[in-house]
Amino acid sequence: MEFEEPVIQHSIDVGVGAGNHAVPRVIPGPQPIRVARIVVPFPPHRVVTSRVGFNLDVFLRMEMERSSSLSQMMMNEGLVPSEEDELRRRNVIHKLKKIVMEWIKRVAYRHQLPKRYLAMASARILTFGSYGLGVHNAASDIDALCVVPCFANMREDFFVLLYNILASRPEISDIYCVKDAKVPLMRFKFDGISVDLPYAQLKVISIPENVDLFNPFFMRNIDESSWKSLSGVRANRSILSLVPSIEEFQSLLRCVKLWAKRRGLYGNLLGFFGGIHLAVLSAFVCQKHPAAKLSSLVLIFFKTFAFWPCHVPVVLHDRSMRPLFIPGEKHGLWPIHLPGSESDFCHSNITRSTYYKIRAEFLRGHALTKDMLSPGFDWSDLFEHFPYGKIYGRVVKISLSASEKEELEVWVGCVKSRFRWLVVRLEEELQGFIDPNPTEYHVCPAGGGGGKVAEVVFYWGLQPGRSKWIDIEAVEGEFRKTLRNVYHHHHHRRGSASSPSSTARVKLSVVKTSSQQQLLLGNNNDDNNKEQRQRHVSANAPTPVAAGA
Repeated sequence: MEFEEPVIQHSIDVGVGAGNHAVPRVIPGPQPIRVARIVVPFPPHRVVTSRVGFNLDVFLRMEMERSSSLSQMMMNEGLVPSEEDELRRRNVIHKLKKIVMEWIKRVAYRHQLPKRYLAMASARILTFGSYGLGVHNAASDIDALCVVPCFANMREDFFVLLYNILASRPEISDIYCVKDAKVPLMRFKFDGISVDLPYAQLKVISIPENVDLFNPFFMRNIDESSWKSLSGVRANRSILSLVPSIEEFQSLLRCVKLWAKRRGLYGNLLGFFGGIHLAVLSAFVCQKHPAAKLSSLVLIFFKTFAFWPCHVPVVLHDRSMRPLFIPGEKHGLWPIHLPGSESDFCHSNITRSTYYKIRAEFLRGHALTKDMLSPGFDWSDLFEHFPYGKIYGRVVKISLSASEKEELEVWVGCVKSRFRWLVVRLEEELQGFIDPNPTEYHVCPAGGGGGKVAEVVFYWGLQPGRSKWIDIEAVEGEFRKTLRNVYHHHHHRRGSASSPSSTARVKLSVVKTSSQQQLLLGNNNDDNNKEQRQRHVSANAPTPVAAGA
């Protein structure tokens, strides 16, 4: 496949090869395409005001007005849950805690613990993720860690007995197990709310209600899987204890997550940011500027990270735990230290291409927010959807299909787990820039198909570099080979003992964005939760009919 030479209106040189501390700069186009140059939409014209004497009262008033308007915008976007929704979630957590306590008593009895231990036996539910940080919305799921004592094992007690107890409850639906993941868990809907329930075991008989996960007594001799499960809760608690104002931190993080989703930067599997990455970046800014209000925090956020050196770790200041770094050890692009740990870093899949996209979007955000107090400033400019169809002339279309809905879900999860490999392989083949759009497009059969999904499609932006040719069939063949062993393990995640079905398919093709304009014009890649990262489109007319909040 040969690419036409695109017309570049503006480009950003991210300074590759100029050292880790190179400062990105805007270069007027047109310019010849280089591997280190990416095309991004230039910020709209800003109103330039004349220089006048600084008036602190006026500044503070305008800052409060900007903060108030941004908070109202977050409310209008549905990012702040209602009291009714909060009550529903609290009830779900309360019921789940009760179920787990009854389950652990049965487990203790089954394992024939001495009578003096039967009454002591207990397990706990600890929330983390967006719900634990208090930045969830009405459609977010709940991350709830099941912390169990030493006598409760994962294979039989958790994935069999507790699974059966939960599956028998009328308020629980769509339950299945993910046994082969780095963090084993169960997923289900509880009163319509999606719940992720991972497992962690402590080497004690009883788990206190307010268990201190930073106490070495509880963290001793735990296995690697439990450590990874517990790290999410530890990170959440560390962040909330380190920020000077939890309310300002939560407001900033809501804004940052919306920005990342709108600009196509939210999705750890594709090489972008996950929730924990954005939480640490937001907490870092809040720590450095404890007195700043929301609007100023947003401005400082983009000013800080638009010029952040690519190999310098982002580390929260924690007097109770000094991070231990090995001199000369490399942690990839944009390393972010995991709060609550001495030496661990947040897992990252950032590649050369996704790093360029992230850096370009930080520069755009900085260019927009630096004139925040200008009369013509509008927050909506910052949160515009990324217009894939306008930026890229061609995209890689990744089509995933299977005969049954459940099999398709397993297949999509399997393929997404190998997306980083595909991004790197396409970078090598094209010697250019790949922009993996995180949005999933769910294609329905012609006529609607009664809501049945025929396939799931991804569209990734392409910008050729030194090579204008791409052998997409060869890349597809290599990608299929990498998926075989992964899928062999993934099909067990619902507890199936059968062989992997042969109906799962993956198809890669390069298409012109002009044929997908209705999908890629930039009005459909907004999603506030795992449940709404989906778009339903007709096979005959590929247009979104349901957009995520």
